Amino acid sequence: MLSQNLVQFLYNLRDNNNREWFHNNNETYQIVKKEFEQFIALIIMEISQFDSSIKNVNPKECIFRINRDIRFSNNKLPYKNNFGGFIVPGGRNAGFAGYYIHIEPENCFLAGGIYMPPADRLKAVRTEIYENVDVFKKIIHDKKFVKYFGELSVEDKLKQPPKGFPKDFSDIDLLKYKHYTVLRSVSEELVLSKQYIKESIETFKVLYPFNHFINEAIDYQMSL
Repeated sequence: MLSQNLVQFLYNLRDNNNREWFHNNNETYQIVKKEFEQFIALIIMEISQFDSSIKNVNPKECIFRINRDIRFSNNKLPYKNNFGGFIVPGGRNAGFAGYYIHIEPENCFLAGGIYMPPADRLKAVRTEIYENVDVFKKIIHDKKFVKYFGELSVEDKLKQPPKGFPKDFSDIDLLKYKHYTVLRSVSEELVLSKQYIKESIETFKVLYPFNHFINEAIDYQMSL
């Protein structure tokens, strides 16, 4: 169970996003950061009951830095006003599909899949969908999957079919995604309740076949 202190820290950071304030409140940050790390460790343990691929994942390798990379951004605020954890085999930068937890003032959500995959991995996923489209459609059209996530994210979706695939493929639209991700928004009330862990695990159980399909696709197609 996450504390009100953690969420309140993020609200305060949002309203005071500068290095001086952060330095003066670093002790509080270290406390809530540790709390989030322990929460991610618990979620890893629970997910590993149905997804053995993340059994030995280190929580610290899942959590994103709170410092923003402002080198090429017009937004020069130094810190993110969220805690994010991406639970995935090999850690957050491994290039596989995983389970994402996002805690942010007025914008909490559970998500998963693979975001911004390198070209070879994106092609691997598209190829697997092309060759096993009925299996993929069964996963994304599952009633619980649709209830929790709706449709796949259309961010950066191609307008034209990707190169290397027949344009007359009946499900060509499924190959136009550049990210294979889904998202379920959750309330702060749920995040701060005893039900949040249970609800997160139930959500990720529904997500598991989607992640498994993507990761199997990457492993198989890239081994050829």
